[in-house]
Amino acid sequence: MSGEAKTPGEDPWSQWLLHRRHGGDARFQHVMRAAVDRYVERVLDGAQLGAGQTLVDVGTGEGVVALRAIERVGSTLRVLLTDVSEPMLRHAEAQAAERGVRGQCTFLRCPADRLEGITDGSVDVVVTRSVLAYVADKTAALREFHRILKPGGRVSLAEPVFMDEALAASAIRTVIESKPPEGVSPFMTLLHRWKAAQYPDTEEKILSSPIVNYSERDLIQFAKLAGFPEVHLELHIDTFPSPVRSWDVFINSSPHPLAPPLAAIMAEHFTAEERQLFERSMRPIVEDPKGISTDRMLYLNASKPLG
Repeated sequence: MSGEAKTPGEDPWSQWLLHRRHGGDARFQHVMRAAVDRYVERVLDGAQLGAGQTLVDVGTGEGVVALRAIERVGSTLRVLLTDVSEPMLRHAEAQAAERGVRGQCTFLRCPADRLEGITDGSVDVVVTRSVLAYVADKTAALREFHRILKPGGRVSLAEPVFMDEALAASAIRTVIESKPPEGVSPFMTLLHRWKAAQYPDTEEKILSSPIVNYSERDLIQFAKLAGFPEVHLELHIDTFPSPVRSWDVFINSSPHPLAPPLAAIMAEHFTAEERQLFERSMRPIVEDPKGISTDRMLYLNASKPLG
């Protein structure tokens, strides 16, 4: 996070969710919110919630899944919202109070792989949205989900798949290392410097990074190892016109909470001349109305056996 200002009382998770995800741009924030809402609806469709049930929203962040679940089900739904980020729990609590549903909510600070304060077999549904991607031991987290679920209880998860981004960064590194220095374009060197600051770029780093060292097939295996014998997973890969057309938004936003924005990378790792060269080369690509973005998201549903 070097080179970035942090608002007092924030941590990297709240800093990203509340500011850096949309680069501080209100219009792009609306675009991102619409995308998040689509993920949330898909997760809740898979959750199959009913009246009088108890839901655990693991890694709740802004609380959007939990609050939308209450909108869907009504006043009989009980919701436990967990997160490792105290600032985000307080933010979610304020949102619940503003909507008049604070009484239906319990807020717990704990990691996804240690859901302390939630008793065995006490909840009907567990949901996540972009949470397991940041958990080193995903099987341990899924075992916790299994532990707290009642027999017949369900999990409904939406998780990003970042492996391709890391493999792309690694491929650029391989190309650069395979050529003599004079054969590598300055722009490619800067491109690699940017990508390697946001994603692992070697096999060793990829294998040790929770955000990129798994595929959708791995997540199925993790769920089975955790005690879910029947698992349904869908991988959605969508290409669409890039929602980022502003250079300022592009350099001030970042793709995930652990990635510094391009502006911080350029400030710390580029010379003034390199920053000028990179902007001359990259800005037309960003502002091209024909630009395309790709989104990779997996949706996993499973149930705890009745017996």
